[in-house]
Amino acid sequence: MSESDEIPSNDVPRPEGRSDARMPRWLPRAMVLALALVACFQLATWGFHQLITLLLNVLIAFFLALAVEPAVDWMAARGMRRGLATGLVFLSILVVAAGFFALLGSMLAGQIANMVEEFPQYLDSVISWINNTLHTHLSRVQVQNNLLKSDWLQKYVTDSANNVLAVSATVLGSLFNLLTVALFSFYFAADGPRLRRALCSVLPPHRQTEVLRAWEIAVAKTGGYLYSRGLMALISGIAHYVLLEILGVPYAPALGMWVGLVSQFIPTIGTYLAGALPILIAFTVDPWYALWVFGFVVIYQQCENYLLQPRITAKTVDIHPAVAFGSVVAGTALMGAVGALIAIPATATLQAFLGAYVKRYEVTDDPRVHGRRERGVRALARLRRNLHYAQPSAPLEDRKAGATRAEDQDVS
Repeated sequence: MSESDEIPSNDVPRPEGRSDARMPRWLPRAMVLALALVACFQLATWGFHQLITLLLNVLIAFFLALAVEPAVDWMAARGMRRGLATGLVFLSILVVAAGFFALLGSMLAGQIANMVEEFPQYLDSVISWINNTLHTHLSRVQVQNNLLKSDWLQKYVTDSANNVLAVSATVLGSLFNLLTVALFSFYFAADGPRLRRALCSVLPPHRQTEVLRAWEIAVAKTGGYLYSRGLMALISGIAHYVLLEILGVPYAPALGMWVGLVSQFIPTIGTYLAGALPILIAFTVDPWYALWVFGFVVIYQQCENYLLQPRITAKTVDIHPAVAFGSVVAGTALMGAVGALIAIPATATLQAFLGAYVKRYEVTDDPRVHGRRERGVRALARLRRNLHYAQPSAPLEDRKAGATRAEDQDVS
């Protein structure tokens, strides 16, 4: 065999500056895995955005079920079936809500009817003021014709007619969401023990204890928040109803319910929304009545913040006002109105759960901790002790014992 017929060897030397251009074996798998992870992330993001409304409805239903569960447990402990007890609780809530909206609707209907009846008088007074001030010669018929033939009014009517379908869809969607929340909350409250058993069945025993403890704290705090707010709404509604009835403002019962419910169950801005409507209606009766209502709203709010609320919520949702305000702001930023509604009970639950596991220590005896008053008390006690040591009539042991008793009395 000649040298030209020899099989080429793999050990042929490569030119300098060139390396093996073959692809590593792990690179295709890594690329496929990365593409699969990106696709899964995109799919999960798309699914989350599609189901965000349902998830928010389930979250609201869960907190509503936690709020009504104490009442359901109380009736179930007395022999009533949980389904029937849950139905009675939700029926009571429905009756209260229907009564509130009925009173509010009657008030709004009455005000709208009064405005329609008195609109010609308002228009005549405005036209008379314009004629006397600007020396014009306007008439009601001329103004009405100009309004009816104006472009912006025709455009508004056309846009409203075109948006009827969108408004109807929004109303139907809201009713569907309300029905979804009611259905889920009913099942969560009625099947609470079964739901807890199903959740604990997939956890080890030590995790089951922690989950049940967290669930119990959540029920206590959420129910306490709802009932304390309901009690404060009742007190606020009665107080404002009495004032409006004394002043002779129309629709006093509906306005009292409005102030009580809106001021307590709408965080942060509820007080201002609640007080604006009775002030406006009182202004239509007499401007001085509006001033009286405004002053009463401000004074009552201060009394509620410093007298009623600390005593009512001391054993339910005892959290610092700054923490409550921060939680409402954070909840609004994360989930909008839903986050604002559930922020305070969620924060109270988290605070109580952490308080059960965080170890606390005794605070050191330092004036920088206790403040100036404590520092002054201890300085006075030290001065009395030195003066007692300076008395030569008593033995040393008696003087020390007396000084210790004096210091204890001053500090206490």
